Amino acid sequence: MGPLPRPRLLPPPPLLLLLGCFALLLPPPGAAEFSPSLDSDFTFTLPAGRKECFYQPMRKEASLELEYQVLDGAGLDVDFHLLSPKGETLVFDERKSDGVHTVEAEDGDYMFCFDNTFSTISEKVIFFELILDNMGDDGQDQEDWKKYVTGTDLLDMKLEDILESINSVKARLSKSVQIQTLLRAFEARDRNIQESNFDRVNFWSMVNLGVMVVVSAVQVYMLKSLFEDKRKSRT
Repeated sequence: MGPLPRPRLLPPPPLLLLLGCFALLLPPPGAAEFSPSLDSDFTFTLPAGRKECFYQPMRKEASLELEYQVLDGAGLDVDFHLLSPKGETLVFDERKSDGVHTVEAEDGDYMFCFDNTFSTISEKVIFFELILDNMGDDGQDQEDWKKYVTGTDLLDMKLEDILESINSVKARLSKSVQIQTLLRAFEARDRNIQESNFDRVNFWSMVNLGVMVVVSAVQVYMLKSLFEDKRKSRT
């Protein structure tokens, strides 16, 4: 007769209660999730004498926020155009280094362009960020979550409080990511300015050094010529 199987150990009742409460907070399969963030950023090089345009599809009652910065290039300036789906000019910035614009959108494709045709030599490095609000169905997602709530009387907080806390954390994290992205863009632009100033200082320092050497040589020659005896000796 073989050995008897060892009895399975059950978790203590407090742990079972915690697991049950945690299970109540999880949505069942097929429940809706929170919509992903609709923030995006892009950095590109705009050659001299060129114009680059981008398109962003929007829906009605949504908002479009666009921020751009010129990170590198002579003058740190660019022309910016923002056009509505009907072809109307909403924003026009002439030879600016940065800008922030927000528009209430309608259905259609919005076009924004960066124009460097006024420059014939210098290319520009441009950073821009898009922030799209009210593009998803967050309200419908929260209504879908409410359908799966069962047994909330066992908890001290309601699902609405949980959703509000999660949305608050999500908004703050998105704002933190946006601020960090902008700080990186500012840092890149400042570094490019410093490197450009460093090259200019080195160039003009070499020019100044060359001028000093030439002036010193001329002064030595002039002083030497003053003490030379140019009279011819007779024998």
